[in-house]
Amino acid sequence: MRYEDFQFIQFDRQPDGVLLATLNRPEVMNATNNRMHWELTQLWGVVHDDTSVKAIVVTGAGERAFSAGGDLSMVEEMASSQEATLRVMKEASDIVYNMLACDKPIISAINGTAVGAGLAVALLADVSVMAEDAKLTDGHARLGVSAGDHAALIWPLLCGMAKAKYYLMTADFVDGREAERIGLVSFCAPRAEVLPRSLAIASRLAGGSQTAIRATKKSLNHWMRQAGPIFDNSLALEMLCFLGADVKEGLAALREKRAPDFPSARLPQ
Repeated sequence: MRYEDFQFIQFDRQPDGVLLATLNRPEVMNATNNRMHWELTQLWGVVHDDTSVKAIVVTGAGERAFSAGGDLSMVEEMASSQEATLRVMKEASDIVYNMLACDKPIISAINGTAVGAGLAVALLADVSVMAEDAKLTDGHARLGVSAGDHAALIWPLLCGMAKAKYYLMTADFVDGREAERIGLVSFCAPRAEVLPRSLAIASRLAGGSQTAIRATKKSLNHWMRQAGPIFDNSLALEMLCFLGADVKEGLAALREKRAPDFPSARLPQ
């Protein structure tokens, strides 16, 4: 795949071997449709193989969002199709493992809301810079499915088990200041400074010893790789949840902008 083949990721080459990749569906807060979700599996191999790129910065188009998760139409398709569910399961796995396999430093410039697959990219980056007033949430429990895209793999390593369990089970939002305080992101900054600071970090890494930086990244990523069975299990359980009744109520509640009444939470009659 070539850069010009991407439909929903825009590329801008910066000085010193830095590539800026922008998730580009601003009209829907950069939410992932089927094509964009698949493109997020392909991006990392293209960057890995591009000898002219030494670091990549990923951000979202517009001022509101990094990525607001999956389109509801995509979620509806999964809730009614085993084929769609299996396809998304493979892609969710590929996003994680392909990011871990990419030898170039990845910096996420989290300029706004980050949820779902977008949040996976934001938090699996090697360095993350988040706007102070931006908000993130795993969001799965709010929909009625278990946290599976990336969270069981990375959240306990970033912020510890106590915070990970609370935020993943409640799906509460976390702003940039709190995310930095608990270790979910590397840095927070005023919104206007997020992208410049991310590009400066990328430029610094691009100017360093590529042998040393890439080897260090590879070694540290083994912490995530050894948790691979935990991730694989969480992803399978998430997909099973998409075949249940709770996700249908979660979808309806999101569309109707109301609190969900999950069937599994009702007291037996």
